[in-house]
Order: sequence, then C-alpha cells, then structure tokens
Amino acid sequence: MKGILKIYHPDETLKYNIRNTYCKAVYSNQQHLLEVEIITDDSLDHVEDDSLQYNFPQLSLEIFDFPIESAEIEGKIITINDSDEDTFTEVDLFDDEDAFIYDNELQFDKNEKGELQVVWKGTIDDFYTGSETPIPFRLKCEFSQDDIEVDED
Repeated sequence: MKGILKIYHPDETLKYNIRNTYCKAVYSNQQHLLEVEIITDDSLDHVEDDSLQYNFPQLSLEIFDFPIESAEIEGKIITINDSDEDTFTEVDLFDDEDAFIYDNELQFDKNEKGELQVVWKGTIDDFYTGSETPIPFRLKCEFSQDDIEVDED
C-alpha cells in the first residue's frame, strides 16, 4: 500500500487506500513547477454497505503547475490556496459530482527507506451530503517505484 487518505466527515471517517502516486518538480519557462497526483484504490472490501464512501469508491487529488522555489522539495512545507485567477488543484470523483479542495498544506520528507513521502492536509467540499461546510482531510503517502512484474511464457 502506498498510503491512506482519510476524510473526516461528521458522520464517519472515510478511509481510502492509495493506489497510484506521482510527484515531480518540472522546470518550465525558467520556473520550477510542482506536479502531484494521488489516485485512490477503488476496492470497497473494508467499507460497510451503508457507508457514505460506498457511493464514492475512488477519487483523485491533483496539483499542477504550482510555482515553487527550487526542484528540491524534501523537508519543505508547501501551502496552496487557489484563487479566482489561479487554479492549481483538482479533485476527480469519477462521476458527475464536483468538489474542490482548500487550505492545502503539503509537507515533504523521506521515510525510513529513503523514499520521498508527503503528508497533505486540507479541506474538501462535502460531496457526500452536499453540506456547505468543507470537511477536513489528511493524506499520507510515499512516492515509491512500482515493481512491474512481467509474466514470461
């Protein structure tokens, strides 16, 4: 498992396992830009049938084209707040619902294996019940290489 996303809804804490992660500092037009994508697993084995999460088995959080000082992000805390003019974040619920994330704080460091990891805290629109109040979330994941197994016939 690459990590976990917890959304602290008032009715229940929703837990998503992380399936895919991507993080890169891109140098473009003489500027470093941060790109992060976290995709959750669509498995519902750990979810009760009456859970709010059952209607939303998978989601994706993304940061794109966010200007940073340098390509080195280890040990850094990065705060991202979208505005009407600049949008750097996106949430994909894999259905027709829309959601936005706010007050994003990403803390990058290395785990005991020396792999880059992030703790991402923020708030997300309550797409579960439609409440006007955003709900807090916390995500922790590592950016490790996937081991690709090739079957030989």
